[in-house]
Amino acid sequence: METALAKTPQKRQVMFLAILLLLWEAGSDAVRYSIPEETESGYSVGNLAKDLGLGMGELATRGARIHYKGNKELLQLDIKTGNLLLYKKLDREVLCGATEPCILHFQLLLENPVQFFQADLQLADINDHSPEFPEREMLLKISEGTQPGTVFPLKIAQDFDIGSNTVQNYTISPNSHFHVATHNRGDGRKYPELVLDKALDREERPELSLTLTALDGGVPPRSGTTTVRIVVLDNNDNAPEFLQSLYEVQVPENSPLNSLIVAVSARDLDAGAYGSVAYALFQGDEVTQLFVVDQITGEIRLKRALDFEATPYYNLEIVATDGGGLSGKCTVAIEVVDVNDNAPELTLSTLSSPTPENAPETVVAVFSVSDPDSGDNGRMICSIQNDLPFLLKPTFKNFYTLVTQRTLDRESQAEYNITITVTDLGTPRLKTEYNITVLVSDVNDNAPSFTQTSYTLFVRENNSPALHIGSVSATDRDSGANAQVTYSLLPPQDTHLPLASLVSINADNGHLFALQSLDYEALQAFEFRVGATDRGSPALSSEALVRVLVLDANDNSPFVLYPLQNGSAPCTELVPRAAEPGYLVTKVVAVDGDSGQNAWLSFQLLKATEPGLFGVWAHNGEVRTARLLSERDAAKHRLLVLVKDNGEPPRSATATLHVLLVDGFSQPYLPLPEAAPAQVQADSLTVYLVVALASVSSLFLFSVLLFVAVRLCRRSRAASVGRCSVPEGPFPGHLVDVSGTGTLSQSYQYEVCLSGGSGTNEFKFLKPIIPNFLPQGTGDEVGKTAAFRNSFEFN
Repeated sequence: METALAKTPQKRQVMFLAILLLLWEAGSDAVRYSIPEETESGYSVGNLAKDLGLGMGELATRGARIHYKGNKELLQLDIKTGNLLLYKKLDREVLCGATEPCILHFQLLLENPVQFFQADLQLADINDHSPEFPEREMLLKISEGTQPGTVFPLKIAQDFDIGSNTVQNYTISPNSHFHVATHNRGDGRKYPELVLDKALDREERPELSLTLTALDGGVPPRSGTTTVRIVVLDNNDNAPEFLQSLYEVQVPENSPLNSLIVAVSARDLDAGAYGSVAYALFQGDEVTQLFVVDQITGEIRLKRALDFEATPYYNLEIVATDGGGLSGKCTVAIEVVDVNDNAPELTLSTLSSPTPENAPETVVAVFSVSDPDSGDNGRMICSIQNDLPFLLKPTFKNFYTLVTQRTLDRESQAEYNITITVTDLGTPRLKTEYNITVLVSDVNDNAPSFTQTSYTLFVRENNSPALHIGSVSATDRDSGANAQVTYSLLPPQDTHLPLASLVSINADNGHLFALQSLDYEALQAFEFRVGATDRGSPALSSEALVRVLVLDANDNSPFVLYPLQNGSAPCTELVPRAAEPGYLVTKVVAVDGDSGQNAWLSFQLLKATEPGLFGVWAHNGEVRTARLLSERDAAKHRLLVLVKDNGEPPRSATATLHVLLVDGFSQPYLPLPEAAPAQVQADSLTVYLVVALASVSSLFLFSVLLFVAVRLCRRSRAASVGRCSVPEGPFPGHLVDVSGTGTLSQSYQYEVCLSGGSGTNEFKFLKPIIPNFLPQGTGDEVGKTAAFRNSFEFN
């Protein structure tokens, strides 16, 4: 094998010369077999596995195959037994021609891992061809004056066999004038010469007909015959003689047709017709099809195109004959000069496509190159593009492997178009390009990736079960099953959160559903993690955080804390008739279990016994006098106050107030000191009033404490995680955000004093003295401080 690596700028063409030399030395001892030609197909040439020292099962597991130049299928390998079988009959003459010995070189290729073994098959010649003369009859014109011992050349017989099976001897039929002498030519072939033993006498016998027989050396021998007709001529005592007995010329194989090869020349000392010379090609084999000689000038010209790869040498024999029948002979040795007229050939043996990504150095393709030219015209270099992650490595003789130079990444590039360029070193250089496509198969090397690291979902309370509340989404850069994503809920970090009963996820598309109706007052927010897992092997996964915020709905009506609306005896508010306009009568206290604007409460006076006498402040529920009181105003008044939230639609509640107008706390309830009956009546009224006020205050305080206890129990059971922020927007001027506490924005302590004297008892006005009972704060704080206290001091 001839391999040349040119020093080009492409450093990748160095081709690991040291490795190539090692492989060459390792494969130099080839296994050789020998069989006779024309052996029947199916013949067992030998056991290749045994001869190479390979295990019988190793051929099958390593992908063994036989490679012959040009991918001709001459032999076949039984990979189960290791036997090398003949695929068809082999004709040595067709495969090797005159070349001896006839050796067919082939290789055993093991693909996994790549390994080569050289093997040779020698075809032994058998005697399957008989000698054949180019003509059925040879004509010789011999002058009767020719002296005995004169030699006359005869045309040789063709035998396609070689060695001992080719022509070995010539004989001629018995006669008294001639015998045949057999001689060896320079190329190893034998040729006959007719030797005159006895002078001819034209008058006695003007013509002779002899049979020339050619015998080969086979067992049994084969033969061929031709007729030699001899015409006896008058005396011609000078035969033509060539100026040179041997002409040597070199002819390029691409010489045009009819181009001059060489001109031969012979002279004859005779005169007249006996001195006139005519030239002709002596042998009648294939050279007569390639060359032609001008019988007058002796110029030899090209008749058909030459092919160095088919026949590099030709020996022509030119005979010059004079008019008297005498002849002379010379030899023209033609050497065909090779030109670079054959482009390199590439034969792909194996191609591994697709090739998995992330794999270390992988053999992608195995191929061989050849060029039938010789010298530099047949030396080749191989290359691929520089921007590819592949490398060409020479392995065995003209075999190369295409391997990955680094790990491939399908997500970066899933397909490579590789052009293998094979260039010879001739002038001009010829090249062949072979394109292969290598696909990169996917490996599960990318975990699913969520479009967001965290998701915030909103759901309004009192939702219907199985409500779609949102979705999560993850993508995977891999392909096929490696990119198919499955979603799941991950175990919550808070073990007290019943996640499995709250939400579910669709494993295929990541849709999230609320499994039950949510209650904002019990659970304002919760969070959990979802996982996305692909279907690769091994599977890869990732996770994301999902936070669900429950939005409040206006599902709670305002609740009136004071005055109590429980159907018990109504609480009567006392108002002195001397009260100024804007006097604080009482305050309606209410709360709303909702939040935000759903808990913003407003107050409105719906009905009153005497319209225009009292008014309610819309934002805090304080009931105050609207004008000065007069004696004409009725003593008892009933007020109906509407408490309404700001939800959509709004919810409301009503509170009923009873107001009693008193005149200085002395009339008509306290008698004058001068009259005993009046004094008794005043004392009785005072006792009743004190008892009533104490009872109402006690009942109110107990109700408030009971309500606060119930609210605290409900809030301790709620798994509240957070609260939504108050929606943006202007705060209405007539509303107040009580944040779960209604209108208890401050506390009031009232003082009721009775002052006794020597004349008339006086009832002091009711007035707030300590406005610090109920501090404003958060919803939880207000829910715990909903107690409204009234204390009364008597002096």
